[in-house]
Amino acid sequence: MEADDGIIEEVLALVPQQKPFRFIDEILTLNEEEIVGAYRFREDEFFYPGHFPGRAITPGVILLESMAQIGVVAYGMYLLSCQRNVRPSQMTGPLSLFSLAEDIEFTGMVLPGERVIVRGKKIYMRKGVLKVETSMERETGEVVCTGRLAGMGVEA
Repeated sequence: MEADDGIIEEVLALVPQQKPFRFIDEILTLNEEEIVGAYRFREDEFFYPGHFPGRAITPGVILLESMAQIGVVAYGMYLLSCQRNVRPSQMTGPLSLFSLAEDIEFTGMVLPGERVIVRGKKIYMRKGVLKVETSMERETGEVVCTGRLAGMGVEA
């Protein structure tokens, strides 16, 4: 069953990363099998002046962080609330942490101003550990990054 807007807002409120290191603007789809979220890389992001002067591109590690915040952290919070049979806003602890990246492949660059869509499909959720097949694409559907990510709930 698809999560409603209220649940989505509660999940977003649980994501611990904040500006200037929050790379999730919205969650578009959320259910027990997948999450789809989006982020627009603003032209004034803190990392562009140094990566690279005169030809800014979004660092791969930042693309990976956005995929983790959407596909592991936000999604993990939602799935934990489902397992506990409570609304996300009723959860106390844990803090969802990114712990694994494997088979990451970058197939394109993301430029300042671009909006990306991150898709996460659950591989498994066991004993508080979530593993997700993730992809990041431009709004045109062109894939720029893929891989498998994992994370776990750790008491705050």
